[in-house]
Amino acid sequence: MKTEDIKVMSEDQLADELAKLKKEQFNLRFQKATGQLSNTSRVRDVRRTIAKIKTVQSQKAATKAKA
Repeated sequence: MKTEDIKVMSEDQLADELAKLKKEQFNLRFQKATGQLSNTSRVRDVRRTIAKIKTVQSQKAATKAKA
C-alpha cells in the first residue's frame, strides 16, 4: 500500500486497516514458526505498512492538536 493511499483514508478506515494488518502479521508469524510460510517477503511488507499507517495516524493527531 502506498503512502498516498494511506493519507487519504479517514481515521476509522486507518484503524480498521491497522487491525486487519495486525491480524495478518500474527498469522504470518505462526506460519513462519510452523514452516508453512511460502512468501517470506510478505512479513516485511506487512510490518512496513503498519508503520506507515501509524505514522499517518500520529501526523493527523498532531495537526488536530494544533488546531
